[in-house]
Amino acid sequence: MTQEVEMKEAQVPSHSVSSFSTPSTLQHLKDIAALIETGAYAKEVRRIVKSVRLTIMLRRKLKASILSAFLSFALSPGSEAHSKLFSYLPKEDEHDMDVDTASSAAQGSVKHLLPEIEIFCYLLVLIFLIDQKRYDEAKTCSSNSIARLKNINRRTVDVLSSRLYFYYSYSHELTNSLAEIRGNLLALHRMATLRHDELGQETLLNLLLRNYLYYNLYDQAEKLRSKAPRFEAHSNQQFCRYLFYLGKIRTIQLEYTDAKESLLQAARKAPIAARGFRIQCNKWAIIVRLLLGEIPERTVFMQKGMKKALSPYFELTNAVRIGDLELFKTVAEKFSSTFSSDRTNNLIVRLRHNVIRTGLRNISISYSRISLSDVAKKLRLDSENPVADAESIVAKAIRDGAIDATIDHANGWMLSKETGDIYSTNEPQIAFHSRIAFCLNMHNDAVKALRFPPNSHKEKEGAEKRRERQQQEQELAKHIAEEEDDDF
Repeated sequence: MTQEVEMKEAQVPSHSVSSFSTPSTLQHLKDIAALIETGAYAKEVRRIVKSVRLTIMLRRKLKASILSAFLSFALSPGSEAHSKLFSYLPKEDEHDMDVDTASSAAQGSVKHLLPEIEIFCYLLVLIFLIDQKRYDEAKTCSSNSIARLKNINRRTVDVLSSRLYFYYSYSHELTNSLAEIRGNLLALHRMATLRHDELGQETLLNLLLRNYLYYNLYDQAEKLRSKAPRFEAHSNQQFCRYLFYLGKIRTIQLEYTDAKESLLQAARKAPIAARGFRIQCNKWAIIVRLLLGEIPERTVFMQKGMKKALSPYFELTNAVRIGDLELFKTVAEKFSSTFSSDRTNNLIVRLRHNVIRTGLRNISISYSRISLSDVAKKLRLDSENPVADAESIVAKAIRDGAIDATIDHANGWMLSKETGDIYSTNEPQIAFHSRIAFCLNMHNDAVKALRFPPNSHKEKEGAEKRRERQQQEQELAKHIAEEEDDDF
């Protein structure tokens, strides 16, 4: 911050303004490297976490010339990592290189031999290659970084390695070769478990679930998820991803209640900036709620930045709410490409039965007696024998408890019973219980998310410290009382 202020106050010619952006970003990278070095020597993981967060903020400012200068500063020129990483960077103009070299030489050429710094350099180059859309080179670079990581067993590297695992999988996903690394990801997860790298286990479990779900291997994903060790979440982002994948698995397995809870929790816990992730969570949550027979509120579709993306699901919800089978088919055909890209086509096929059931419920409320042929017409059944189909649909709805009615097979009628008082049943109690349970779970999650100073429970207050604290409190109370008297 001090350097930026001094740069703004200095009088510089207009033609050299662009050249000052490079040293500024380079200096930020050097500060991050110093932070990583301090965290590595002090074994403070929070400093490494902060360095990763600062690196993501500089992502858009990374250039080949900046990375070349930083690699020359951080790594020894003859080292294997230096030569490998330099081979991925394009050669910039000589003028830019001279500026970078001069600035780096002026601030010292201290070479860091820490593995944390080396892994950080791999991470920087990998992010740069992905942003430049050089996916094949990013794939090779990520494989080299993973090979180097296997030989490092330090807890201060765990945060950086978790980011490398993510970009390793992401680079292979961009090149459509996720199946190639599945065995390697399983080996890395086993290695992280043996090393008690819990953050790595979280990240790799999510990457494996994503790998299986990418190829629709839901049974294998569930087997892995059920047998993988679970512990308290270390990363909110990874926990949100886990809840999203768990919701998708539960949806395919017809466990809609658990799926709804997982998907809504993932959307609620996700950062506001992760709009794409929250949109996907809301899409699946809307489908699951429709499959449960619920109608999502209009506010769900009107969230800031999501209205356009959720508009196909809004029209689909409207068709289900009305119970119009013809409108449902029209919406499904109109947005078939959107549903295919979201991989929700199979779930929308399941919704057809819910549309029929909703229409049947509306009919039973409106009519105390109606012929089965009229039911078939109102539901717009286009089968060869619509009356027989309507009879079977009504019978199944009565058996499932969706409607309170009887069938007069002799006359071909559906006789609806008079609706009773809902407050004489247990439904209000069930509704209140679910709301109370939701509030209690949210309170428990908030308490678990609280952060406390490390080893605060071990530090016991001595007699002298206690006397000093009590004396300070008494002086403060006396001072406050005197001020109040002066005010009056």
